[in-house]
Amino acid sequence: MEIILKEDVANLGYADEIVNVKNGYARNYLFPNKLAIQATESNKKVLAENLRQRSRKLAKIKTDAESLAKLLENVTVKLAVKATEEGTIYGSITNGMIAEALQNDHNITIDRKKIVVNEQHVKTVGNYKAMVNLHKEVHVELPVEVVAE
Repeated sequence: MEIILKEDVANLGYADEIVNVKNGYARNYLFPNKLAIQATESNKKVLAENLRQRSRKLAKIKTDAESLAKLLENVTVKLAVKATEEGTIYGSITNGMIAEALQNDHNITIDRKKIVVNEQHVKTVGNYKAMVNLHKEVHVELPVEVVAE
């Protein structure tokens, strides 16, 4: 089924993109949660007109994302967590913890949903990488250092 995304959906696409998904996924998840609409001819025309009108806004959003990316290139997030003597931490590092550390230490506000930790579960002290998806064309790799308190 061809749909138009109304919001960014992880592992599927970005807002205002036309994508193909299975019928059940669209009907049972995307449509009820108002994340997408069906891509009929009239909806495609409305989307095209909206994109034409928003082209200047989108260019500004992209330049803002690129400037934020330049800020993040020189930033290393340092997280102090409780850990055992062997280096195993209690719990795990989440994208919310990284977003909070960016806000507190560097005064940079980023939505936690835009941060993806490359490793599945960070459960030991060490250096890791997180990907920050600021825009569909702007991504920054953010070094994360996990240390014991």
